[in-house]
Amino acid sequence: KVGESNFYIDLLFYHVKLHCYVVVELKTEKFKPEFAGQLNFYVTAVNKNMKDEQDNQTIGILICKDIDDVVAEYSLENISQPIGIAQYEHLRSHPSEIFR
Repeated sequence: KVGESNFYIDLLFYHVKLHCYVVVELKTEKFKPEFAGQLNFYVTAVNKNMKDEQDNQTIGILICKDIDDVVAEYSLENISQPIGIAQYEHLRSHPSEIFR
């Protein structure tokens, strides 16, 4: 809850060795600049509302279907928080066929 509104993070983890929260946002479409702003907002919310003094800075990970590297670079240029963007690849085969 931030202000009078509720927001929902896709996945939230705590990394025991790094002593920090990890916010993961999943998108089923190509990266858009507003996704970086949304993730930045979630990372800030976790830092202000959940993180303790002994915890390190929250990490944000955005996983998208596709990424234009230049658009991603411009979107993260002035964000000072540790945020990364990754692309996933959908498996076209059934996992049992891949791991034989």
